[in-house]
Amino acid sequence: MTERWAQKLSLAKLEQIKERLGLTELHGPDGGSFRPVLSARDQSVIGETRILVGEGVVKKVVYHAITADFIGLDSHMIFAFTDPESAVPHWTFDSVLNHPTYAFHLDLLPRVDLGSHRKYMEYVFGALDETFEAGKNHNGVSEAALGPIQRSIMSAWMLAYRVTAEEYPNMDQYVQKYLDRWYDLVENGFPEDVVDSIKDTDIAARDHANRGMIFNREIDHVWDLIGPLVGDVQSEMLRAQLETNEVVESVPADFTLAR
Repeated sequence: MTERWAQKLSLAKLEQIKERLGLTELHGPDGGSFRPVLSARDQSVIGETRILVGEGVVKKVVYHAITADFIGLDSHMIFAFTDPESAVPHWTFDSVLNHPTYAFHLDLLPRVDLGSHRKYMEYVFGALDETFEAGKNHNGVSEAALGPIQRSIMSAWMLAYRVTAEEYPNMDQYVQKYLDRWYDLVENGFPEDVVDSIKDTDIAARDHANRGMIFNREIDHVWDLIGPLVGDVQSEMLRAQLETNEVVESVPADFTLAR
């Protein structure tokens, strides 16, 4: 059996985050993951949502997994969200097999406008320059099809690439380096001059607006692909869980998408 690298890399990082930051996992009524993801075709289990919560800088980590063998899909998404008022970036890693090609999306999501906050930009992302260059030039990668709007609401250090099956395990080195940089920011914060340089930003308000765009159905059309697999209500549940640091327990049972 071929090893499931999309899943393997994601679960390894999720468990690492949970252990290192001492986060608490929320469980469903059966003691398992927070919620199963059910197929719209026959209600079989095709994935799961796991949620970790914390009392420190990191408030909520969301893991969504969907595996649909009949279309060759094995998709795993992690978003690690910091406090709404914290300048520490969120961390994200998407790891996907769309047979026969792998793809990944890796980033630290800035909490202020980078175009007007040079000290913050250089402090947060300067340490990733070499990793970014190595990742985008790695053998066997090709650029993912993302539009300018999607790129503008993430960071310029985002790595979003398709990867051959042979090379995909080697992406772990870049994922770990981005994660290590994030740990450093979570655990050590910012120098005083960097903090002073971003005092003009209402960080919580910007985060609310930014996440509203990142997880907007009109901007990210991945939700158009997820809907037919899991149904409108579950699709909205998955999306809404990413938009807020609150734990979303349900969405209206009669929720439907305009088509």
